[in-house]
Amino acid sequence: MPTSVTMPALGESVTEGTVTRWLKQEGEQVEVDEPLLEVSTDKVDTEIPSPAAGVLSKILVAEDETVEVGAELAVIGGDDGAGADDGGGDAASAEDADTTPQTPAQQVEDAAPEPSDDAPAEQPAPPAPASDGGTSGGGEGTSVTMPALGESVTEGTVTRWLKAVGDEVTADEPLLEVSTDKVDTEIPAPVSGTLLSISVNEDETVDVGAVLAVIGTGSAGGGAAPAPAQEAPKQEAPKQEHPAPKQEAPKQEQPAPKQEQPAPKPAQPQSAQPGGDYGASGALPAKSPTSAPSPAAAVGPQTPSAPSGDGSGDGSGDGSGAYVTPLVRRLAADRGVDLSSVAGSGVGGRIRKQDVLAAAEKAAAPAPAGPATRAPSPAAMPDTSVRGRTEKLSRLRAVIARRMVESLQVSAQLTTVVEVDVTRIAQLRQKAKAEFQAREGVKLSFLPFFAKAAVEALKAHPSVNSSIDQEAGTVTYHDTENLGIAVDTERGLLVPVIHDAGDLSLGGIARKIADLAERTRTNKVTPDELGGGTFTLTNTGSRGALFDTPIINQPQVAILGTGAVVKRPVVVQDAELGEVIAVRSMVYLAITYDHRIVDGADAARFLATVKDRLEAGQFHGELGLA
Repeated sequence: MPTSVTMPALGESVTEGTVTRWLKQEGEQVEVDEPLLEVSTDKVDTEIPSPAAGVLSKILVAEDETVEVGAELAVIGGDDGAGADDGGGDAASAEDADTTPQTPAQQVEDAAPEPSDDAPAEQPAPPAPASDGGTSGGGEGTSVTMPALGESVTEGTVTRWLKAVGDEVTADEPLLEVSTDKVDTEIPAPVSGTLLSISVNEDETVDVGAVLAVIGTGSAGGGAAPAPAQEAPKQEAPKQEHPAPKQEAPKQEQPAPKQEQPAPKPAQPQSAQPGGDYGASGALPAKSPTSAPSPAAAVGPQTPSAPSGDGSGDGSGDGSGAYVTPLVRRLAADRGVDLSSVAGSGVGGRIRKQDVLAAAEKAAAPAPAGPATRAPSPAAMPDTSVRGRTEKLSRLRAVIARRMVESLQVSAQLTTVVEVDVTRIAQLRQKAKAEFQAREGVKLSFLPFFAKAAVEALKAHPSVNSSIDQEAGTVTYHDTENLGIAVDTERGLLVPVIHDAGDLSLGGIARKIADLAERTRTNKVTPDELGGGTFTLTNTGSRGALFDTPIINQPQVAILGTGAVVKRPVVVQDAELGEVIAVRSMVYLAITYDHRIVDGADAARFLATVKDRLEAGQFHGELGLA
């Protein structure tokens, strides 16, 4: 029975998603929970598993197309689905056709239903459809297209071909390397077969969706590989599947092709039309795209990123000895990173974008002299390469822009600020930070104290921990404190959520903040962890700001901003001396609230509760101090 694959709800308030890449093609067999496609939303990029086993009989949503949650994406049939039946029908018709005399070209075309029966015959109009996966004999098969490698990515550059025209490839085997402004990655083969043609040269940039190559089971055409003259008239005879051969005079110098090489690698132009052997592209590249990387292509999938040895890799001049993409070289030049000193984490030791960013961050880390210094994250580093440039907004940045404007339009927002003396907490941190880090595995900053005080105050002031539905005329007071923590990433501002934060200790909150922040920056956070928040905390003080007026993260009704903790002289009340001036650690707390449900007095009472908790500094028990 057919099974529908639908767009899932990947987080709270997510109403739509974009299909960024299909990992399976029509007619392919899929298993339960096997990754089927990649989907991007404003919160996360993730893989969607197959809900059932069977044949992917139909794809309903194309790559880069955006649909609503619940929309049908594809249909999976049974194991004997249409895709399998079609292939069987082709084979049967080929056998039936063998009973009548045919021209040599017709004989080869009909004698190649299996990969082992391919022959380099002239095929002006191959009958196999692209969705057939290249199972029919002929020069046309499954197209390999430029995938959408991230949100807002509209084009990519082919940096290196790992296979040559005529090479055998297996499904999911690395086929080529592609570089975009977001990622450097290997593109796997969508199906098994022979690489019939390559349409895009190395270092050539094409749009997402452009055809890069064609994989099928017919003979390779394209003229990219040297073609021995004696191979041109050669005609393969039908083999064991066809006991009644019918070629009039097959010139058979090879009785049977080797089982590992069903299609001869020498690729000679066979059609009379110029460029016809390059399939749909209809044009022969000015430079053979397989001439340079042929040594790597001959090695196989186990060494796709090994140095080519021919000097054709653009990164050979960096002194690292490994291939380096143009994006990585440019990024290294912008950040002042010596690639020869960077250890690559990619396949075969290839240097990736993340390696350069990590090296730049390490180099920029200040010496451990000041207690309050910290190494800036890659997102905090200014990108000077964009000067004088106009470019399209990234998908995440466009979503953030739309959400922020919608938030201001939907709710009546204003901000209240109080000043808090956190000197006692500063003293506690000095006493406990070494032991705390050894015990909990994370550093003890001010943020866990602010978070702990905030979730405790939410229990006492439920109106601040609520959401309003104005159309329905209802307000929901939440019974849990799901604390969102704003995290600055390379892609933009994201808000992972600490669920049930009100049940956690100070140490538990500290561990959760560190873990979520790290996984959010490395794009390893799950969709569930990016949704379900009831209140948000944003640490604007990490950038040195005293305070700001944060915008509410809908459908919440409040957000708390914590400023920088600074030492300055303030007037304090001494029991013996009265009013005196002393140096204290001070911080501003700013709460932006939705005046539709939270009044100014409610916001002030909430801040007063947080202020009293912090100034009292009674966290000795949770820190293991007497």
